[in-house]
Amino acid sequence: MERALPVTEWSKSDVLTRYMAEHGLKSTRQRNLIIDTFFDTGGHLSVEELWNKVRALDSKVSVATVYRTMKLLHDCGLVHARNFGDGQTRYEAAAGRHHHDHLICTRCGTIVEFENDRIEMLQDRVARQNGFRVTSHKMELYGLCAECQAASPSPEGAPRA
Repeated sequence: MERALPVTEWSKSDVLTRYMAEHGLKSTRQRNLIIDTFFDTGGHLSVEELWNKVRALDSKVSVATVYRTMKLLHDCGLVHARNFGDGQTRYEAAAGRHHHDHLICTRCGTIVEFENDRIEMLQDRVARQNGFRVTSHKMELYGLCAECQAASPSPEGAPRA
């Protein structure tokens, strides 16, 4: 399973600096702005959302630079790329975080992270019973958040997504 190192065992800056040196990449002001903005914002950001935040600070940053920077962060293991069924790749910080799963509202796009030890144990049991050794997994549950349900409740008996 995806298990990030505890914060005490890594330094985001060290990982990035080492990766960039190994691949002959240079640190730039724009790249650093994108990285700082991403980690300061948190959550699950698409490139376009991040680009809009960065452009508010520096209008000269191109969307291509944001794409390349997020690929760099993904390649060095500092972010996970996620697709929650809306056609957009979203990024979330990876290093220093515990494994978690997601609830995704199909109406408003709200994403809720959750951890549940019982679910993790059940997944491991199912894998063992079927002769699998889990190396990675993700759980995404799709439906309507409480606000969207309250705004437009579905008729009783309607199928759930």
